[in-house]
Amino acid sequence: MADSRWKILSAVGLVWLVLDQLTKAAVTACIPLNHGFSVIPGFFDLVHVLNRGAAFGFLNRSDTDWQFWLFLAAAVAVTVIIIGMVRTASFSRLLFFGYGSILGGAMGNLIDRVRARAVTDFLDFYWGQWHWPAFNVADIAICLGVAAAGFVLLREAVEESRQKEG
Repeated sequence: MADSRWKILSAVGLVWLVLDQLTKAAVTACIPLNHGFSVIPGFFDLVHVLNRGAAFGFLNRSDTDWQFWLFLAAAVAVTVIIIGMVRTASFSRLLFFGYGSILGGAMGNLIDRVRARAVTDFLDFYWGQWHWPAFNVADIAICLGVAAAGFVLLREAVEESRQKEG
């Protein structure tokens, strides 16, 4: 079982990483920077923007460089924490899928930061005046990973609480 956890983590992380980098390469090759086109008018566009900040444009400023170091340190910390959690966790395919997704997404965005000092975002959803900040496949992986791992960990905490009560 211990071997399986590393296989799941590695395979899931690698799939997300490759998918993220391939989609970003396609966007970079096909859509000029700061341009885009409508896929579903009034709802979804494909765009090509660079984000120097965190998720959904938080801290996205071009006049400072400290964000790079903050996000580099965060990616290293996430990697170390996930490896530690995988080593000590009870076996759960969904949990290791979640951890692998987080890791693959973090590595995908880290590659962008190291290569270009910014992350390529391209999925742009909106409805009327409401506009969600552009994001990418790595962001999807991280969100799905957090949801999957959170579900498993919450379920385990509830089961543990019930066992203590009963």
